[in-house]
This record gives sequence, C-alpha cells and structure tokens, in this order.
Amino acid sequence: MVVGETIAERYELEEVVGQGGMSTVYKAHDSLLERYVALKVLHQQYNEDEDFVERFKREARSVAQLQHPNIVTVIDRGEEDGRQYIVFEFIDGENLKELVVRKGRLEVRDALEIADEVAQGLAFVHENGLVHRDVKPQNVLLNGDGRAKVTDFGIARSLDVEHGVTQTGTILGTSNYIAPEQATGQPVDAHTDVYSLGIVLYEMITGELPFPGESFVAIAMKHIQQPSPNVLDIRGDVPLRVASMIDRALEKDPEQRFPTMGAFAAEIEASLAELDRGEDGEVTMVVPAAQRLRPQKQRKPVSPFPVLIGLLGALAIAAVVVGLLTLRGGGGATPPVGKPITIAGTGAYDPYGDGTEHDSDAPKATDGNATTYWATEKYNSGLEGVHKAGVGLVLDATSLVQLSRITLLTDTPGFTAEIRATNVQGTLGQKVSESRVVGRTTRFTINQSAPKRYYLVWITKLAPGVPAHVNEVHAFGKA
Repeated sequence: MVVGETIAERYELEEVVGQGGMSTVYKAHDSLLERYVALKVLHQQYNEDEDFVERFKREARSVAQLQHPNIVTVIDRGEEDGRQYIVFEFIDGENLKELVVRKGRLEVRDALEIADEVAQGLAFVHENGLVHRDVKPQNVLLNGDGRAKVTDFGIARSLDVEHGVTQTGTILGTSNYIAPEQATGQPVDAHTDVYSLGIVLYEMITGELPFPGESFVAIAMKHIQQPSPNVLDIRGDVPLRVASMIDRALEKDPEQRFPTMGAFAAEIEASLAELDRGEDGEVTMVVPAAQRLRPQKQRKPVSPFPVLIGLLGALAIAAVVVGLLTLRGGGGATPPVGKPITIAGTGAYDPYGDGTEHDSDAPKATDGNATTYWATEKYNSGLEGVHKAGVGLVLDATSLVQLSRITLLTDTPGFTAEIRATNVQGTLGQKVSESRVVGRTTRFTINQSAPKRYYLVWITKLAPGVPAHVNEVHAFGKA
C-alpha cells in the first residue's frame, strides 16, 4: 500500500505517520464519514505467515473490546488484496516520546497527570483480562488537549492461560522499558506493565532513561541485575512521595511492586493531591539529591551467564517476532487500594430553579467518552444573577460506598464546584469535599463519616454566559 491509494473504497492514504517491525501506520481520510483515521497495515512479508496474521487480527479484537477515554479506539478491520489492516481513531498530536525529547524533563505535576491517565487506561486493560507488555512513551499518544491515550496492542496477551499460548524463553517488548521478568523470558502479568510505566514516569521527570546502553542485551542485563537509580539523585526537587512511588514501581521482584495498576494510579493521584496541598501553603517534603529514600536491599548476586545465553538465544527471534506470554489467572484477590467504583449520572439537581437541568444528558458524564458531557444552562449573569446557590449533577453508586476521591474532567474549566453525598435522592446532602475551582482534570478528596449511595457534583459559581460541562466523572473507593 502506498500514499494516494484508497483502501476498501473509503480510506484514502495521505501520509505515513509511523512504521515498525511488523506494520506501517498511515493517516487516511475516511470519505464515507468525512473524518481522518489512522490505518495500520501489516507488512507484506508477514501476510503469508498465519501466526503473524492471527496476532494482527487478535490486536484488533482485543482493542475493539476496550472502550476507554485513555485507550485509542478501534474503528474497523479488514483485508485488501491480501493485506491485513486495522483502522483506529486518528490522534492529531504527538507521542509522549516526542514531547520528552522536545521539552526534556517535564514539570512533576505534568508528568504525574500524564502517568495517571496512562495508568487509568492500563488498569482498564487489566480489568478486561489483558496485559499490554509494551508500555513505552512511543505508545502513548497526546491529543491537542493533552489527553493521553495508550495505543499499539500488537503484543498484548490474555491474562488467562486457557485462551492463549505460553512461549517461555521468548523475549518481547522494548529494551529501554522492559521488566526483568520480560528480559529473562519469564511469564508476565500486570506487574510487568507497572514496571514499564515506572520507567516512563522516571523518564518524564528526569529527562533521561534509568538504564541507557548500546544494545538490547546490554540494556536488558541492567534491568535484570542493576539496582534502579533513585530519581532524587538526578533531580532533588522531586517530592519524597513521588520518588518513593517510582522506586516501588521499579522493584526487581514483581511482588514488591504495586499489586495492581489501579493501586499505582491511586498513589499517583495521592501524590497529585499532596502537590495541591503544597500549593495551598502546606509544606511538600523535598529530599536533597545526596540522600537516598531508603537503604538498598542486599540482593543475591545473579550469575550473568545463564541469563546471557537465554538472551542471545532469543534475541534473533525478538528482533522480528513479537512474543506471546500469559499468566495463570489468580482467584479471590483483595480489592486494591483506590479501586475504581462504578457510578452513573442519573439526572440533575436544580432545587433553586425549575427542578431540571439537561437531565437526559446526565449519563454522558459517566459513559467513558470524554467528548460527551452533561451541561448546565447558560446563565448570562452567572448563578448569582439568578439567585441560585447552585446546581448539580446526581451520581448513583447503586449501593452504599465509601469513596476516597472523585476525579472530574471538563472542557470548560473555571467554574467552582464541590462534592456532596446523601442516601436520599433529591436532597442536597452533606458536603464531603473542599470547594475548588475546576481545571480540565480536578481531583476532589472525599471525607465522609459513613458510606453513601448518591453523590452530587454541586456547582456553586459560573462565569457569566458560560455553561459548565462535566465530561467525565471517575470515583475511587476508600482504602
């Protein structure tokens, strides 16, 4: 396939936007729906290989099941003249690697907000029985609004060994972000993605990789044998909590990392909340670069020879073949700290008006699509001008839940809101968060004495003539 060609009588290839070992990605114009899409085409030499074709098809099937605002959406899949292709939503922006190369180290807050969105997407992937296995900044796309979306599930694999093939001894992933268990060809699971995201976060904050090297084997050996460097050795202004979090994500032993990606996301959000408190006048602890977070553990020396033999044996395959690994599903795990809680927008609460406020749009605030929203009315003189103390969006948890935080996403930042909770629908309830001026992503820490069923995003101040949009609301449980 070449630029200028039309695929399936609707996708007009305009330019190459990416190329890898297995496929090429084009920006294409969908003439049927009049929009741009990303079209990923399997390289010609792999179309005769049933394993490669099946892997390519599996990527489409896997990602098509993952509808989440932080995951690139699959639109279509097909075959044209024997060439396999997948159609994705087109993200008009840059990838995270390009951002880091362009800007160098990022502000801690910016890095945490990006990592939080990536973690939220990956937590959803894991909840749906998949592990990504190639988490790296090149596979994180940033749209014009800065939203991060995870892409490239070409080597994602089911966590359920009953539905996959285990290939012990095959190396996969990208060496700069590869977890020790990946580098030695061992089975992988959600802990593996935690490690890789830890590397990505380290790179965003420091502007450099923890284990540089000149070859796949040299870098992989460092991931296996060398202690992970401490962020504070590179950048002494990083809050202690953030440095400790990265340190934990980069543990060599998977069991010493965060137990789930959801737990990692919860800690990222807690670190963001700590930054917020620091901005409000509280002191955020900063440790000088010369200090370590904690003494390095005494690790048993690892003989490089068995590992090196395994690496060299698998390297030729790894250069062109994407490995397939799975992990046996565990049973009865304890819910992680900060586990996402399902909530649903059920209506509006307008006690100081006519009782309604775009009620039918309330479900859009919890539909997983950040382009849709519930909105207030447009008040030309603000809420004060019509003598309203507030107007709100009602969220139903369907049962009594104890929340620790609510995250609100909006494309109309600047309004003021707080969270209230009640067990009686249609009442204002009890204030359970601070009142905050809402940014594009705002995290409300919830403080409640007892679990509640209904939660209210209560908007108390609007700019004149500007409605408030609530694009998405995410809730997280109490530890």
